[in-house]
Amino acid sequence: MADQLPITFQEFVKLPELGIDVSNISFNTLTLQSDKFICIREKTAQREQVCIVDLQDSSKTFRRPITADSAIMNPENKIIALKSGRNLQVFNLEMKAKVKSCMMSEDVHFWRWISQFDIALVTDTAVFHWSIEGTSSPAKQFDRHANLNGTQIISYATNAKMNWMSLIGISAVQGRIVGNMQLFNKDRSASQPIEAHASEFSEIWLEGAAQPTQVFSFASRSATGSKLHVVEIDHVDGNPPFQKRSVDIFFPPEAVNDFPVSMQAGPKYELVYVVTKFGFIHLYDLETGTCLFTNRISGDTVFVTTKHDNGIIGVNRKGQVLSVSVNEDTVIPYILQNTGNVELAFRLASRANLPGADQLYVQRFQQLMQQGQFNDAAKMAASSPRGMLRTENTINQLKHLQSAPGQLSPILQYFATILEKGELNRHESIELARPVLASNRKALLEKWLKEDKLECSEELGDIVQPHDATLALSIYLRANVPAKVVVCFAQSGQFDKIVLYCKRVGYSPDWAPLLQQVARLDGDKACEFALSLVKEDPPLVSADQVVGVFASQNLVQQTTRFLLDALKGNKESEAHLQTKLLEMNLLNAPQVADAILGNNMFSYFDRPYVAQLAEKAGLYQRALELYDNLDDIKRVAVHTEVVNGEWLINYFGNLSVEDSLAVLRQMLEHNPAQNLQIVVQAAIKYSDLLGPQKIIDMFEDNRCSEGLYYYLGSVVNVSQDPAVVFKYIQAALATGQTKEVERIVRDNDHYDAEKVKNYLKEASLPDQLPLIIVCDRFDYVHDLVLYLYSNGMNKYIEVYVQQVNSSRLPQVVGALLDVDCDEHVVKSLIASTPAQFSIGSLVEEIEKRNRLKILHRWLEAKASEGSQDPGVYNALAKIYIDSNYEPEKFLSSNRLYDPRAIGAYSEKRDPGLAYLAYSQGQCDDELLRLTSDNSMFKQQSRYLIKRRDLGLWGKALTGDGQQPVNQSHRRQLIDQIVSYGLPEADDPEEVSVCVKAFMAANLPQELIELLERIILEDTPFSKNNNLQNLLILTAVRVEPTRVADYIERLSNYDAPDIAEICINNGLHEEAFNIFKRFGVNTEAIGVLIDHVGSLDRAYEYAERCDQAEVWSRLGRAQLEGLRIKDSIDSYVRADDPSNYVEVIDVASHAGKFDDLVRFLLMARKKVREPAVESELMFAYAKTERLADLEDMLRGPNIAQVQKVGDRCYEEGLFEAARLLFQNVSNWARLASTLVRLGDYQSAVDCGRKANSTQVWKDVNTACIAEKEFRLAQICGLHLIVHAEELEPLIRVYEAGGYIDELCALIENGLGLERAHMGMFTELAILYCKYRPEQIMDHLKLYWSRINIPKVIRACETAHLWPELVFLYVHYDEFDNAAQTIISHSADAWEHASFKDIIVKVSNVELYYKALRFYLKEQPLLLNDLLNAMMPRVDHTRVVSMFLKSDNIPLIKKYLVAAQTTNNKAVNEAYNDLLIEEEDFVGLRNSIDNHDNFDGIGLAQRLEKHDLLEFRRIASHLYNQAKRWRQSLNLSKKDKLYKDAMTTARQSGNNEIAEDLLRYFVESGNPACFSACLFTCYDLVRSDVVMELAWRHGLSNEAMPYFINLVREYQNKVDVLTTEVSELKAKVERGGNGAAAAPAGPNQLLGPAGLGGRLLIGQGPTTGNIFTPGSQQGTPGSGSQFGGY
Repeated sequence: MADQLPITFQEFVKLPELGIDVSNISFNTLTLQSDKFICIREKTAQREQVCIVDLQDSSKTFRRPITADSAIMNPENKIIALKSGRNLQVFNLEMKAKVKSCMMSEDVHFWRWISQFDIALVTDTAVFHWSIEGTSSPAKQFDRHANLNGTQIISYATNAKMNWMSLIGISAVQGRIVGNMQLFNKDRSASQPIEAHASEFSEIWLEGAAQPTQVFSFASRSATGSKLHVVEIDHVDGNPPFQKRSVDIFFPPEAVNDFPVSMQAGPKYELVYVVTKFGFIHLYDLETGTCLFTNRISGDTVFVTTKHDNGIIGVNRKGQVLSVSVNEDTVIPYILQNTGNVELAFRLASRANLPGADQLYVQRFQQLMQQGQFNDAAKMAASSPRGMLRTENTINQLKHLQSAPGQLSPILQYFATILEKGELNRHESIELARPVLASNRKALLEKWLKEDKLECSEELGDIVQPHDATLALSIYLRANVPAKVVVCFAQSGQFDKIVLYCKRVGYSPDWAPLLQQVARLDGDKACEFALSLVKEDPPLVSADQVVGVFASQNLVQQTTRFLLDALKGNKESEAHLQTKLLEMNLLNAPQVADAILGNNMFSYFDRPYVAQLAEKAGLYQRALELYDNLDDIKRVAVHTEVVNGEWLINYFGNLSVEDSLAVLRQMLEHNPAQNLQIVVQAAIKYSDLLGPQKIIDMFEDNRCSEGLYYYLGSVVNVSQDPAVVFKYIQAALATGQTKEVERIVRDNDHYDAEKVKNYLKEASLPDQLPLIIVCDRFDYVHDLVLYLYSNGMNKYIEVYVQQVNSSRLPQVVGALLDVDCDEHVVKSLIASTPAQFSIGSLVEEIEKRNRLKILHRWLEAKASEGSQDPGVYNALAKIYIDSNYEPEKFLSSNRLYDPRAIGAYSEKRDPGLAYLAYSQGQCDDELLRLTSDNSMFKQQSRYLIKRRDLGLWGKALTGDGQQPVNQSHRRQLIDQIVSYGLPEADDPEEVSVCVKAFMAANLPQELIELLERIILEDTPFSKNNNLQNLLILTAVRVEPTRVADYIERLSNYDAPDIAEICINNGLHEEAFNIFKRFGVNTEAIGVLIDHVGSLDRAYEYAERCDQAEVWSRLGRAQLEGLRIKDSIDSYVRADDPSNYVEVIDVASHAGKFDDLVRFLLMARKKVREPAVESELMFAYAKTERLADLEDMLRGPNIAQVQKVGDRCYEEGLFEAARLLFQNVSNWARLASTLVRLGDYQSAVDCGRKANSTQVWKDVNTACIAEKEFRLAQICGLHLIVHAEELEPLIRVYEAGGYIDELCALIENGLGLERAHMGMFTELAILYCKYRPEQIMDHLKLYWSRINIPKVIRACETAHLWPELVFLYVHYDEFDNAAQTIISHSADAWEHASFKDIIVKVSNVELYYKALRFYLKEQPLLLNDLLNAMMPRVDHTRVVSMFLKSDNIPLIKKYLVAAQTTNNKAVNEAYNDLLIEEEDFVGLRNSIDNHDNFDGIGLAQRLEKHDLLEFRRIASHLYNQAKRWRQSLNLSKKDKLYKDAMTTARQSGNNEIAEDLLRYFVESGNPACFSACLFTCYDLVRSDVVMELAWRHGLSNEAMPYFINLVREYQNKVDVLTTEVSELKAKVERGGNGAAAAPAGPNQLLGPAGLGGRLLIGQGPTTGNIFTPGSQQGTPGSGSQFGGY
């Protein structure tokens, strides 16, 4: 059976299922450097990429777009090496970075990783090693030997030291594959050529060797045979020599051409795996050269392998990733059963620790013991596989043996052997420690512990503890003995480690007493220890406990430190602790309390209480923070001398508005001089919150004007309340702060200007500057001037305009003129004011009052000073116009006035002056309006022509979007332009702009009129090219009838362009005449062809011209008109083959191949194009001119013969196609052609030459149709090796009903080297359909090579149930296999097979379905089936199932076996069955050994049973349930007094025992009374016994009891007497020595040591410190030290 094979075979993954094409799976494209990654180079039509498959998880397959000749993955990391030509690069895929690169001087033919950091490179001449670390280049190792020339390198290997190397290449010689190897030794720089196909370096351990032996193995297959050689290299002195091994490698007869392709060694088993090309694996023992196993693992070549888990992993050509390793459970039995080599099995089991040779070891051990070879027996026991002989019994045997003189004792030899190779177990460690410690060699134990040679245990620690406490602690830690570890930590003072250790191992001692003892010794350590305890989750001690311990020791600092850390969470439940912490520090260290409160760490303490303590401690700031009562706050707040002012100001932000004002008032009332600054600052900061009015009221109520001023001064700049600003102005004036008033009225924008102005008028200020500023800012200038002028303050008027704001001069002058101020005063004021005002505004103010002339002299003075202000000149212009003082001269010469303003001023006075002003300023719109309104069109035309502005022309000719032009005005304007404007123009640009304007205005008639005036008359512009073009174009668009006349009369126009425009406007004859007049014949005939549409006129014109270009143009037109013959004639006359593509296309579609031949013969002379010659060949074929075709093929040509042949084939011209395909040797197409011609034999011959799948398909289909099955089979054998062609071929045969021929075809194909899974699968399906009797044999032979799911479906359809089960099993579909057997048991059931299958199913419901099936059909085999399924079934459910069907007796054997699980349902079912069978012995054993059942229920059932033994069992069950009285009553009832006494003793209850004594007395049974006293001696009280004996005359029966009791008490008195005497003596000798004992590490445990009595009375403790039985001071005795 497969499970008895010595190997484990596994398929990791199928690469095609990961999307990898089979064509990319080969030696050249796939690399396998380790069992971690497979690297495949994929090449498709679209791109090249590298696919990397992670063998640990194939779902992590990833691809990278990499173009390279080769790619190999690092054996350990995601590092890839790439080779492209001679360029080598290494990349780290995880870091996405280049690691290293180099350029080789030679081609690299083979490379591989030989370690995690080194790559071997094989070139034509040498071998290099390249390290990816550092910057070194590839280092040459050795030159290639001549025997490798011309070979394909397939392997390179090195040993671990890299001083031995082997290079292997293969080549084909005389029909076989020859392997050549070069073995190189680096130390000796020597090479040796050897014939070999595969090699491997490894190491083995020889018996008696101190170091491993290095061996080199290689395999070859020569013409004479095949050998495996194993030789030693680098012999180590002291090791026994290794004899060279040379053994034959067996190859089956069918593998004639097979040879080894790879070797891998497994160091654990010291075996070597040899894999051959045909997929065979050979397993050899390296030491003996024995062949252990040979079998075929793959039907396809495994072309690459590597090591995997002491086995081998490889990839075959189908993409299967397969692994083979040793099956540890079966290899030894396999060797014993199949080879009979007991010694090999013995050695392999020993060195690899394998099962299967246990009995052999036991026998040999006993044999050595009987022969007296004790040391050898000890060695063998020590090295037994899996430690099977390393038992307590073996050690006891060896301990009592004597050693020969000068030799180690057997037991020491045993221990030495184990220590040399491994480690001791628990019992061995204990047995070895005793003599080692006894001989005072503790260092050996420490050494073995460091080397992990000993198994630590509590017993070992107890042995070591008296000798070395530290070493014992190490042992206890390793053995996980928490109680002992904590004791050791405590003894050594390592308190910080206790919590960590207990947490790690989950041990919980009593912490509080331990903490108290630590606190007595070291407060700081106690604090750290307490914190570590509290921080655990859940806390090991409560914070209250810790505070109580620390308070009892008065550790204030430590308590503070602890609570600060423990109360970080700031929880409400810890309020009392927060209060305690603050209280403690306020009383003892106020500065610490101040820091704690300042950090706001706590929120839930008693705030009023802590505030009172803070106030008493002088911490007024903290008191204010905590007080809530206003009276308290007012009492504390006045102490500003000791409170931080900034903090106090911020504090007011926490109070309500009313409370803040109340506190501020209190501060002003208490000590205003001291508190004023704080109050003002608080008022300023909280002004918005408290309200300015309330603050003002507060200051005014306390008559604190200074505070009010300072407050308002701080808030006025940010306040937007006019009342606040006004109040501040009043306050400032009241305090004499006039400058501040000036600043406020100048800078502030939020006061009521009218109110402030009136207030300042009434204030009678000595300085009117504030009033001036207010009036100036808020435009009260007129009021200001009137106020100042009426009050005689003319000085301040001058100050205002000269110093404050000169720009206000126009308003001031206007106001002075309004009050009829003297002109001389006004002129003087204007003259004295700096020129920082607007002259225009001044002029406007004076002009309003019709007093402009007063500025005449001043304006002329300004002009003479060179003023550039337009206002000056505007005023002067107005004065000159009004006074008629040479205005034309001023307007013409001056450019500084505003022409638009002056023009408007002059329009009503003199339009001519207005025109002059507008023209000077180019005020186009105003000028157009003026000239149109006043009919000044001559001036308008001249302005437009000179202006040369198209936009202005547009407005004049068409108007604008808002106002269209007046038609009458436009006509008058055009007449003036034509009559006077243009004739006067001599600038071409002016004419050009004018014409463009007419064009833009869409005035074609007017434009023609204008152009005729310019061109047709004798003017300077008559010959202008552009104007002639424009005239003709305008006529084309407007007056087409005039075009012909213009064409004849004019000569300087652009003829081609004009002709094209004529064509576009339908004037074809005019265009033809233009081309004809200017001799453009090609374009002329184009007009006739394309626009006139007369090919006849075109032909006549071509005849007259007789130009090649004209004929060519005509030929193209004729071709487009499908006048093919005329077109070809025209092309021939033009001798123009340029349009051959279109001619060929049209002629071919029209079938004019005869005319086409003429054209192509002409074209072939002119051009050498493949298309021309190809079409000529096709035309010959179409016209059946095969002779001409053959002549052309024989001659030189550049035709695309293949394409022509394909066209002939598609057109059915098979004879011509045959000639063409023969010419290009296209055997594939020739074969298809011959099929069409019916020459099948020749077609098959051509198919062989073509070797094309499609050809074979075509020939095969034709042969089948003609029933040429022999030829069809030849074709079919070439098709079925392609998986994608197999199914279509099968459909063809099935459609014709040729089943026998189809089966014969596939059967013949199975022996092909390229036979694939599809062939085996499809043949199996055919057998299912048509030959079911052959299917099972086929499956047994080839199940590993078929697509099992596909065949499963076929078997289901054909109802082939045994075969279906077979497939399910081999496909690991055990659920379906079991289901099939159950559903079709008549055909598919077989007990042994079903039993093997059912234990492997994954659906647990099938277990119970199988049980029902067996219950129904095979009830006698139920127990066998259940035993097989026992580890997998739910025993409760099984029992329930059989209880329901009342078939429990059927599964009795199963119940017995299942009781080991102690399952309640099983136990109760089995117990019920035993009760039914009245087997009380079995029932007693069942309930004693298996306690999971309803004991009380069973006891209640049994106490009523007819048989006494079952009632005894009921009493026994009551005992187990501790129902003593029920058990006693039952025993009394059955007079089972011994059982009753045993029950009383087990109960441990005085009352029960004494009640039983009374029962015996009352029932008159003195013997039982005496026996009960003996049995329940520890339970009965002596006074009760004495009373019963005295009252009932049983003194004799009670006397043994009293004698023993007296003796016991006497012994106790003697012990106490001795102890008291010793204690008195010690007190007399030592006095108070115990109290004066020095403190040390054990002080925590008391002077008497662990568990000593002196702990009594040493302060408050918790827990049971002293317990009975702890009198001895030795470690580990009793319950000691508070629960540890």
